[in-house]
Amino acid sequence: MKRKENLSSKNREEIKPLSRRSFLSTSAFGVAALGMSQFSCSGGKSATKQGVEVPKIQGFEDTSKVVDPYKGWVSFSDRKIRVGLVGHGVCKFGSQFGFQNHPNVEVVAVSDLIPERCAAMAKACNCSKTYPSLEELVKDKTIEAVFVATDAPNHVRHCLEVLKHGKHVAVAVPAVYGSLEDADRLFEAVKSSGLKYMMFETSMFRESLYAMHQIYKSGGFGELVYSEGEYYHYMEQPIDSYKNWRVGLPPQLYPTHSNAFHICVTGGSFTEVSCLGMPSKIEHLKPANNIYKNPFGTEIALFRTSEGGTARMAVSWDTPGDEGERGRIRGQRGSFYDKYQGLETHLTDTNRPPLPPGMPLGGHGGSHGYLTNEFVHSILQDRKPLVNIAMALNLTVSGIVAHQSAMKDGELLKIPQYKF
Repeated sequence: MKRKENLSSKNREEIKPLSRRSFLSTSAFGVAALGMSQFSCSGGKSATKQGVEVPKIQGFEDTSKVVDPYKGWVSFSDRKIRVGLVGHGVCKFGSQFGFQNHPNVEVVAVSDLIPERCAAMAKACNCSKTYPSLEELVKDKTIEAVFVATDAPNHVRHCLEVLKHGKHVAVAVPAVYGSLEDADRLFEAVKSSGLKYMMFETSMFRESLYAMHQIYKSGGFGELVYSEGEYYHYMEQPIDSYKNWRVGLPPQLYPTHSNAFHICVTGGSFTEVSCLGMPSKIEHLKPANNIYKNPFGTEIALFRTSEGGTARMAVSWDTPGDEGERGRIRGQRGSFYDKYQGLETHLTDTNRPPLPPGMPLGGHGGSHGYLTNEFVHSILQDRKPLVNIAMALNLTVSGIVAHQSAMKDGELLKIPQYKF
């Protein structure tokens, strides 16, 4: 495949503005919409493994205070999509997105390579059928769609296997892992399959980012001049992971939570990058101690956007204290710093779409349930999911090139472009 040339504002996938008549008053967003507290898989306290403290795993914060996320929900289909779930892992991720709670889903089967985890996921999802691997699960002809929550280095291979068996696929972040060639392969496979592909980028359905997305669509920002995204996650010790893939992980190979604060807002992309890395004092982030030969615990990328603006996107593993996933934007008509400030006196409704009653919001700012609902609705309505293959790759590949730039002392590099 020939990679797409850099996109102009005219040939990007169009995001149509809403009518001014549809503008409604909206509530302001406080600091809590951007901030987040630290919670581990064990519910807030660091778990232990053989007497050693396991690092807190960010994103599983309490979302019980969100007010009435079900208001306005209307059922439009009785059909149940038959879904398979793959990958339980240290955070029980396969069951954390509420597929088992959605009224339009039947969880047919689950799989994890570790039998005990597979059994635990089956119990959590009230599912009696299990498979020892994804490769076995996808052979089940009763399954229509698969959620891939496996280790990041295998995301492309696993998604290709799902698509090869004629099933829709949703996948945890990132879409690809360090390989531009894999990105091209995945893009062509999704395009030629006619099947739905969605990456579960949690920042997309954080209250703050979804509000920015809605305001951008309705013209409240105009063209963006500058955006910032930050993913700060202190990891003095690496999180337990399959074959230790998280040990020494280059920050910009896991960039989507921060890059979302431009790409998920606008539907655009980054076209060029200069990135600088800071050598880390943490042992697993020293090049001699990880398979990546990665020296950096922090990488700060400066991007040129497809609108012609600028974005600064930061990912850091070795800066203790303030942590979280958040962003800010400045446009020619307005800005969003905790709340909208600009030329518009009324804003479009920025609330996230209603969830079916009983569907849990889940972690990462209450985004989990919304991601699952969006994927399910894209199949039922036969439309592109919000975080489709092009957005997923634009979110991910820009980070791969950013890390390449950091390893070349900030050299300005072109970024492949994807449009679907």
